[in-house]
Amino acid sequence: MKPGVFLEFCERALADPETKYVFVIDEINRGNLSKILGELMLLIEPDKRGPDWATKLAYAESSEARFYVPENVYILGMMNTADRSLSLVDYALRRRFAFLTLRPQFGAPKFRTQLLSRGATEALVTRLVTSMTALNEAISDNKSDLGPGFCIGHSFFATIPDGTVADEAW
Repeated sequence: MKPGVFLEFCERALADPETKYVFVIDEINRGNLSKILGELMLLIEPDKRGPDWATKLAYAESSEARFYVPENVYILGMMNTADRSLSLVDYALRRRFAFLTLRPQFGAPKFRTQLLSRGATEALVTRLVTSMTALNEAISDNKSDLGPGFCIGHSFFATIPDGTVADEAW
């Protein structure tokens, strides 16, 4: 074991206390979080931030070295609830995070602008927005087989290769 990305990230945040630092962990529910986070399970709690709670890390090079998560560090854990591994997120970790559901926003102005900037017509954009919204409503309403976690997101439309026009053929 050796110092890693999160430790380096916290050191940068500590040196710049006036700036908010956001650490994103994608697919946070995919690993054994208690094992991965170790001492961090305690140190990420809002009331355990700061030098008073500094702890010696198992892999610290110096026996005097202590670590804590600065107050200007925010951790975002991203997960897709449709993959059913959400149940593997233990309660000790769940209570340390606030959970927010992000729903597809096909009606958002930025989605429309992105498609229009790549050559899509107003008619095509309107049809996509209407169709995807209706499809996601049907998926979301089907609680026995699917549900809101299975809604289709913007990723199908976010990446349009250079030189490609967002037209009917696309």
